Amino acid sequence: MINSTYKLFKFDDDGTIPNNPELPVILYPGVFKQHPQEIEPTFRLNNWRNSWVDGVFDYHHYHSNAHEVLGVRAGSAVLILGGKSGETVEVRTGDVLILPAGTGHKKIKGSADFEVVGAYAEGKEYNLKTGQSNERPHVLKEIKQVASPSMDPVFGNYGQVIDRWN
Repeated sequence: MINSTYKLFKFDDDGTIPNNPELPVILYPGVFKQHPQEIEPTFRLNNWRNSWVDGVFDYHHYHSNAHEVLGVRAGSAVLILGGKSGETVEVRTGDVLILPAGTGHKKIKGSADFEVVGAYAEGKEYNLKTGQSNERPHVLKEIKQVASPSMDPVFGNYGQVIDRWN
């Protein structure tokens, strides 16, 4: 499971999706490629809880009150991160994507078997925001108030969440 390869993405507020001005999105490609069944137990062990198993919504959305992790348990998909003018990223079985509060994400297309495990730092309850004008300025304040996670969802006491977000 140990794989130190990662990619970072940074997105500015696009006027609709706030993204996170301070924290980068982290992608661990293929970290669970050999053992995707270990995604959810590993997240739980590292205090990323309140998990679910499903896909990714096919519309732009974000969570202003919680950091989210997505672990691809099966299949593949093309996601757009950061809102309409963001960046497309292809994810595959075993990839883990860590989204700081406020980061927009949307599924553009996915394989029939595409399935992710989602979870939230410290098991936080999450909201669902879509970039409506009435969400501001409340969400901008809320994003800034989300505490840094105590652990990286994959590597626990080390990893890019610890290095880049704390």
